[in-house]
Amino acid sequence: MIPLEYMPPLMFGGLVLFMLVGFPVAFSLLAVGLSFGLLSIELGFFNVAFLQAVPQRIFGSVLANDLLLAIPFFTFMGAILEKCGLAEDMLDSMGQLFGPIRGGLGYSVIIVGFILGAITGTVAAQVIAMAMISLPVMMRYGYNIRYTTGVLAASGTITQLVPPSLVLVVLADQLKTQTSSADVGSMYLGAWGPSLVQIALFILYTFILSRIKPDWLPAVPKEARTLQGRALWMKCLQGIIPSAVLIFMVLGTMMLGIATPTESGAMGALGAIILAVLRDKEFNKRDKLAFRAGLAGLGAALIIGLFFYSDTQEISKPAKLALQIALVVVYVAIVWLVTRAYRIADLRALITLGYQSTMRLTAMVVFILIGSTCFSVVFQGVDGGVWVEHIFTSLPGGWIGFLLIVNLFIFFLAFFLDFFEIAFIVVPMLAPVAEKILAPVLLESMGSPQAASSAALVWFGVMLCVNMQTSFMHPPFGFALFYLRGVAPKEVKSSDIYWGALPWVGLQMIMVVLVMCFPVMVTALLDKGSNKPVSDNLVIEKTINEPDADVKPPVFSDNTEKPASTPDTPPEEEQPKFQFQEPQK
Repeated sequence: MIPLEYMPPLMFGGLVLFMLVGFPVAFSLLAVGLSFGLLSIELGFFNVAFLQAVPQRIFGSVLANDLLLAIPFFTFMGAILEKCGLAEDMLDSMGQLFGPIRGGLGYSVIIVGFILGAITGTVAAQVIAMAMISLPVMMRYGYNIRYTTGVLAASGTITQLVPPSLVLVVLADQLKTQTSSADVGSMYLGAWGPSLVQIALFILYTFILSRIKPDWLPAVPKEARTLQGRALWMKCLQGIIPSAVLIFMVLGTMMLGIATPTESGAMGALGAIILAVLRDKEFNKRDKLAFRAGLAGLGAALIIGLFFYSDTQEISKPAKLALQIALVVVYVAIVWLVTRAYRIADLRALITLGYQSTMRLTAMVVFILIGSTCFSVVFQGVDGGVWVEHIFTSLPGGWIGFLLIVNLFIFFLAFFLDFFEIAFIVVPMLAPVAEKILAPVLLESMGSPQAASSAALVWFGVMLCVNMQTSFMHPPFGFALFYLRGVAPKEVKSSDIYWGALPWVGLQMIMVVLVMCFPVMVTALLDKGSNKPVSDNLVIEKTINEPDADVKPPVFSDNTEKPASTPDTPPEEEQPKFQFQEPQK
């Protein structure tokens, strides 16, 4: 008979074995979870009724999870913006703006990568688009090929950290414990500090390299700069202003509390379609008139809302009528522009491709989530949470030792696993331990135990997000390197792509150390002295009709209680009864 304490490491080892064989991760998780679930029932670690938690959590925490609806919206938004020409215009204008200085093209790639990361949220689209546009130009003007490939790959992975990153949405969904959780808004607020510091590190590295190796990063010749003065600034603003508006629609509305993550993602998807229409060559005078009318109606609605609406008194009838008219004008303009997107053949094909890529990614995420749910329920049923907590709480060095070991563990896992797989498999196991170890570190700065617990999860999640950026940059398995290899000309060697990525991986690891040592970068914008809502998972509550049952059964971090483990079937009156309970608030 296999002892209970051997089951968690055997489950983890079996999962690694499945993935090394090359079996898809979603089905590996499902197969290992069901196999060890049946084995645990046979060995008496829990009974068949315990597996009711699997379908309950699939329907209650995966298929009915409103937060996960933000993923297809952000993916669709990135797919549309990938092909609408925004990246090309911004790289051209920024390249000419920074071109006169050494390393100017590198600065433009980093800055444009940061801006695009805040409106696309997908690494593949960003790396491919920027490489196709900037790689030939940088090679033409004599940039070192290793620096060129490295900066293009690194600037594409910036989108993993810059809100509205899909990684942050997934981590917010997985960073839940019994007492606290990390919501998407807090994850976005916490990620801004590290995002800006990382951009500063990339720019500083480019600056130092341009001084040490000036021939590696030459200035663009004057005759190659076609725009100057006011015309150049106007072209820069034509790319920056629409991007800023879209960023506010997605992030500003959510951070101000106007919209939920799903609603802000929907607005971003709609804004991406409108932006694609505005940039299309078939955008005519009537379209411009509809767009300007929509802007005027939106401005009028904002003015009425600011000056005539008050919480203490009801809006007057004339102001209410004017507000309704303004909103009708906005809706008509939106309907007109969306209809134009359907009627323009190129845009219709682009939207169709966006739907297809969004469907593929969403289906992949849902299947991995279903597999990880099955694995997690069985893993907790054999006291896997206790096993993980015992391993990490017994590490030397306190919270510093914990973060060092976890980050090294994630760094090496990223050689073989995608960030989705790491988030769904590893993060739920580590979240309760991270809250227990890191919350005391933040207690003084956050003001209350509840706020410290939530901030600890946000700090831990953002740190893992910075670390998981390297999963796209690791030679030889980094997906960003594969994307770059696919669009690079034949004269660019694969060895140059791999060697060029190493300095930027080093910069990303320096960023991990900075976030670990200075948590204020993450927690500075978070609410002090308030707790975040607890997970909305459905709860399985067990009541045992025993007169001397004074000890409550153990409660897991995913709000699922484990039935009493006994190899023998209890009598009829002692059978556990499962009841659905409302989510805890």
